[in-house]
Amino acid sequence: MKYRLSPSDLTFLYDSCKRCFVLKVKHGIQRPSIPLPSIFSVIASLQKNYYSGRRTEEFCPALPPGVVKFGEKKVSSKTIQPPGCKSTCYISGRFDIVAELDKGGFAVLDFKTGNPNDEKSALYTRQLNAYAIALENPEPGALELRPITHLGLIYFTPESCELMPEGQQILKGPTQWIPIRRDDEQFLRFLREVIELLDGPMPKVGPDICDWCKYSNLIGDVREAQPDAAHLSRGEVSIPRCPKCSELMRLKTGQYGEFWSCQNFPACKGTRKN
Repeated sequence: MKYRLSPSDLTFLYDSCKRCFVLKVKHGIQRPSIPLPSIFSVIASLQKNYYSGRRTEEFCPALPPGVVKFGEKKVSSKTIQPPGCKSTCYISGRFDIVAELDKGGFAVLDFKTGNPNDEKSALYTRQLNAYAIALENPEPGALELRPITHLGLIYFTPESCELMPEGQQILKGPTQWIPIRRDDEQFLRFLREVIELLDGPMPKVGPDICDWCKYSNLIGDVREAQPDAAHLSRGEVSIPRCPKCSELMRLKTGQYGEFWSCQNFPACKGTRKN
């Protein structure tokens, strides 16, 4: 199997809930989005437009001299097969900005709003390393930039606001450059971990699942506690869970009569006798 991996999903979704990650990547089932954080996307979009064409010396003296040449471009890598994996993957997503450096090479930069810390920066390492791999190893027709010599985050931390004439308001705060180390070997080991997860059984429901999974389980519990009329007419009192992945099951009729089949079939082939 060949999996499409988004750099942002490798950062947030993978760490927040392995079950939701598998459902999205393998089964195309995406959990609902939360509308409130969209303001951060607006801020990032404004930053991309502002920094386009600017010299790195103006906003990040820690970087070698260069100019921002690319903003919010799509990347798509060649097929990647980490060592020891039967399945393959490819990276597909969009970076924020890339600067072309005067003495050669490119810097991939990502905008963030908030207070930077080591834990967050370590998490974003996956995202930026994914962009670097995809840009240096693109699929035919995709954007190719090489070598990617610098990776990093530009954090904006709002600290004050100022009311301007005609009802305009300005948010003010410092920007901080956080360099990210590139490590292709470590990233490929991580991809192997990801593919092994995707090739394996559906992650089991446990106490550390995310709020969305907890909500879906509550719905399942209600369905089990209140069977539909068809089930009641047959004297059934509950819908069993799959012995392999713990999902709810569906009653089906086969060659030898009725049986319970996992609702994730054909991804999961768990069955129970009726």
